[in-house]
Parts: sequence; structure tokens; C-alpha cells
Amino acid sequence: MIVIGAGAAGLVAAAELAETGLSVIVLEARDRIGGRIFTLNDLQQQFPIELGAEFIHGRPPEIMDALRQSKIPIREVDGDNWCAQNGHLSPCDFFSEVDEILQRMNDDRPDESFANFLKRCCPDASADAKKHALSYVAGFNAADPAQVSVHWLVRQMRAEEKIEGDRAFRARGGYQPLLDLLQRRVAKARISVRTNTVVHRVVWRPGNVSIDAVCGKQAIKLDASRVLITVPLGVLQPRRGEAGAIEFSPVLPQGKFDSIAGMEMGKVLRVVLHFRERFWDRIRSADSNDKTLAQMSFLFSQDNWFPTWWTAMPDRFPIITGWAPWQSAARLESESVPVVTRALQTLGGLLDVGNTEMERLLEIAYFHDWQADPYSRGAYSYVKAGSADAPDVLSRPVKDTLFFAGEAADVTGNNGTVHGAIASARRAVIEIAKTCKASATD
Repeated sequence: MIVIGAGAAGLVAAAELAETGLSVIVLEARDRIGGRIFTLNDLQQQFPIELGAEFIHGRPPEIMDALRQSKIPIREVDGDNWCAQNGHLSPCDFFSEVDEILQRMNDDRPDESFANFLKRCCPDASADAKKHALSYVAGFNAADPAQVSVHWLVRQMRAEEKIEGDRAFRARGGYQPLLDLLQRRVAKARISVRTNTVVHRVVWRPGNVSIDAVCGKQAIKLDASRVLITVPLGVLQPRRGEAGAIEFSPVLPQGKFDSIAGMEMGKVLRVVLHFRERFWDRIRSADSNDKTLAQMSFLFSQDNWFPTWWTAMPDRFPIITGWAPWQSAARLESESVPVVTRALQTLGGLLDVGNTEMERLLEIAYFHDWQADPYSRGAYSYVKAGSADAPDVLSRPVKDTLFFAGEAADVTGNNGTVHGAIASARRAVIEIAKTCKASATD
């Protein structure tokens, strides 16, 4: 059995397949495992710097059970939410209005984009509430509101309700402890994980797969009866010959092409700024009885560059992360000012701190461009209007030979999350086990 991709889905699937007695090889294009889990350790602050996945959304058993069994501490994200608007800082008060708008979505009507839904759904909602709802959908899903499916958003909301998805948590050490657990499990199962191995071609017929790859500069060929593909959606979308692209011969069935085309990789740029001190502790809001920002967890604005920021709260490290989704990311990619410089300018403008002082306060900045990463080509997936069943179609095996997992192939409504990726892996393992059992009895 060959697994392509050593992200959360690939590692979980490999371990569980090996534990059933199968011989498993994992092929990973990068020089590291983890995929879009990418944790750096800031040794000075002893706080994890997340360049990819950061929050645990709700209480998903796929993650929480593993962390608790290993006695890894988990803390809920806590603190004040602040809004910056028209040069003023004040506590945010738009959440209930946004939630009221989102609750009006349903899947009884024909599917439509969120932008279209917003135009017709809520004549009684204020312009500000609609603007915040648009920003929320774009920011949380890294999605274009003019494309993202309302039916898919409804499915996502139902999935979140089951796990208290309105709450957010972090594990001590970030996502790295979970990755360490998976790595130990893979090692215990004696699974061969080959990093720096880029798959270029998958030649297949029912019950037989041949994979052409390059490891370092050496061309290799591997054969198996089945393959599990866990690469990000963006890697399945490039045209032949582009870096990271995988060619299938024969080509995938039309339904697979349609499902891949029915989804999109969300665009996000994020910057983690590590400062010399928590300077925002001293900043006061004239609009809120001179209250300081010492308990600030999130900072929201309508800024064109970085509309969302968050701190390490409830931990009190001098770290703030800037989040630039969708149009903001596109602007940053096409702009001449370096991303970190623009981030400092934006945050300084929101907090009324000059550029020179912001540069003096900055210790170090961390940044990874997932759009330019050929083995990702974006942050995480969302479904376009009219294609709400795309994840289900993507997830289906082809001739009991090609299997698919990863957050884009999750069928539980948790696309775009680590727990969704893990759930998809376990679904694929069950499918593969059934075909193995059927083959053994033939």
C-alpha cells in the first residue's frame, strides 16, 4: 500500500493501515512531515509559532482524544475581542448580528453563493452587520463570498454544532505534539516514510498502481495494488507540467474532475510578529472608559491588508498574528511593499503606533507563503456554489484502486480542518480494508 502525502491524513491512514497488517510506504514531497501543520519553536519565548494550522476548532474527538490520552495540556482561547473602526478602538459588538444572519442560511432552497444570499436574505439587517458577515465568511473560510456555497456553509455549521465549534483551543506546544504522536505511531508500525520524494505520475489499472517519482535527483518507480492520495486540493488542480502536479494515466473519471473543479483552495497570507514586549498592554481606548488592550485576544477591522489579528491569549507572550484572507492576500501578493513591512504598518495604524516605533519593537517575524508552495497551492479548501456534494464525490474510491483523503475529501462537514483531515483518513482506511477483505475471499 502506498500513501501519497505525509500530512495529518496521510500519517493517520498509514498508521491504521499498517496496524491491520498491511505493508505501507508513505511518499512526501517536502523535506518534513506534517503538510499544512508547520510548527516552529521560538526558544526565547517557549511559545509555538504556527505557520499553518493553529487552532483546534471545538472539541473534535479526532484531536482531543489523542491529546488527552497523552496528557498534553489543552487551553481554551480566551480574552477580549476589539474592533478598530474610523480610528477608534472599542469592544466588538457585532457577533450576535452576524450570527443572526448566518442562522438564516438553509439548504432547502437552490444553492447559491454567500454574496448572493446576503443580498436577498436580510433587508432588515444593518449595512455594518452585512459587512461583518461578509468579512467573517471570507476570513474564517479563506473564501471568496461570491463563490462559496451556502449549502456547504450550512453543512459546516451543523458539523460545528456537534463539537462546540464556536470555541477554540490550543495544545501546549501547538500542533507539534500531535504530529509527534503520529510520528511515533508510524515509527512503531515500521512504516517507511520517504521525504523529498515528489510524485509525478500515477499509472493505474484496477488492482495495480505504478508510481513515478523523484527522490532528490534520482528517478524511482514503485508498485502497489492500491494507493491513497492525501495531497491538498491545490495539488490536484495544477495543469500538467507545473511544479508539484501529479499526472494520472489513465486520467481520473469525469466525476472526479468535476468535484475538483467544484472546490477552490482558500487564499491566505499570515504573518506572526514576535515583539520585544507586549506594548498593547499600555494602549487605552478612549471609547471604552480608558480600558487597556491588555486582555486582547482578537482585533478586527475592515483594513484592506490585514483585517484580523490575534494574540497568544490566554498566554501572555508578546506575539501577534496577522491574517490576510481572500482579497487581502491577493493585494499583498501583487504589491511591492514586503509583507512583513505592510503587516507592521497595518498593525501600527490600527493601534496608533508609528512605523519607526513598530520596527523598533519587532524582534522577529515569521511568514510562509502557502499560495506559492507547490505542494499546497493555498491554505485550505472550500466548496463553490452549485457543488455542495464535491467533497463526497472526491472522497469516493476509483475501481477500488485509487483512494482519496485529506481535508478537501472530508465528508463530515469539517473541510479545512485538521480533524476533518483525520476523519477522512479513517473513512479511507475502512474503504481500503473492505477491498482487501474482498480480495482475500475471491
